[in-house]
Amino acid sequence: MDGLLEGIRVIEAASFIAAPSCALHMAQFGAEVIRIDPLGGGPDFHRWPLAPNGDTSLYWDGLNKGKRSIAIDLAKPEGRALAIDLIAAPGENAGLLVTNFPVDGFLSFAKLKARRENLICVRVMGWPDGRSAVDYTVNAAVGIPDLTGPAESSSPVNHVLPAWDLLTGAYAAFSLVSAERARRHDGLGREIRMALSDVAIASLGHLGQIGEVQTGGADRPRMGNQLFGAFGRDFATSDGRRVMIVAITARQWSALVGALSLEADIDALERRLGVEFDAREGVRFRHREDLNALVESAVGKRRFAELAAAFDSRGVCWSAYQTLREAVATDPAFGSANPMLSELEHPSGRYLTPGAAASVSSEPRRAAGRAPRLGADTVQVLSEVLQLSNAAIGVLHDQGIVASP
Repeated sequence: MDGLLEGIRVIEAASFIAAPSCALHMAQFGAEVIRIDPLGGGPDFHRWPLAPNGDTSLYWDGLNKGKRSIAIDLAKPEGRALAIDLIAAPGENAGLLVTNFPVDGFLSFAKLKARRENLICVRVMGWPDGRSAVDYTVNAAVGIPDLTGPAESSSPVNHVLPAWDLLTGAYAAFSLVSAERARRHDGLGREIRMALSDVAIASLGHLGQIGEVQTGGADRPRMGNQLFGAFGRDFATSDGRRVMIVAITARQWSALVGALSLEADIDALERRLGVEFDAREGVRFRHREDLNALVESAVGKRRFAELAAAFDSRGVCWSAYQTLREAVATDPAFGSANPMLSELEHPSGRYLTPGAAASVSSEPRRAAGRAPRLGADTVQVLSEVLQLSNAAIGVLHDQGIVASP
């Protein structure tokens, strides 16, 4: 599975999440990814979370594992020229760039295309017009913080998962593979521009939320942990554990009712309201307060272990709330028992490292890659890709244009 892109070379000139995660996906499917790093590291090289030494970035290592790194002084004309040489280097499976550098900078598509006509560039942006943005600012602009948090609060609540960054990175990888496939047929290069803001509003449109506000004339109210449009909420057990329970389908609903022995209570409520809760999820959502009271009482009378056994035996859709530390340490789905994860040594330390999230049942997984040290592959990349001699590489080092660890 991991070797589906074997033989393809991608050059990455990028920082933060979206563009580096695009190249990470490519690397985990077998592509050779070469990062062009500024001397001393880019703006995200010391981004938190940091390793216990207080200096090495776990964040940077996580996004750049399995890649090669060449350190170039991009402030110098000679360094920029060298970077363009790498990007435009010949080869049927080369000429692929992932970047979030400005549209009109030294890595503009026009300048790159002048060096290689069929070059493909995927350029991640904040806003389509080039204005700066990050996931948090885009998220605020599309209104998600007003849907998040306690129902009784009116203050915006930012969520901590950079959803638009991650979606943009995945969509960028899909776009890069698509453009490379098209180039094999028509021989043409392309620049694909991808703005976080466009990915955000498109995603909400795909989920029906644009249509919801335009046809309904109002924003969706904040609902805390209540699932919108179906039955779902967090509940507390008698011994103080909290669980998230969801029943979207009729099968999930019947499993929950059976596990909690609520058949008689639900029948009585249906007769009183004149509804059938297993007909549609929207019916359960409309009458969620009545249903929440029944489920809250039933869950609150059971200890966690008893509830878990009943839920699992019936196939209820549920999960216990746990911290990430607890998940990695005790949950087989998120720890060393998961074949996607393997313990590797990185510059920031030794810890479980994910490989490609997708797998093919007929093919074995390949081990996850280690994060590079900054500039670790400078000499090899210059020698292999640009065919520079050791003497020429030595001159570049002496002039401070490139660096190795």
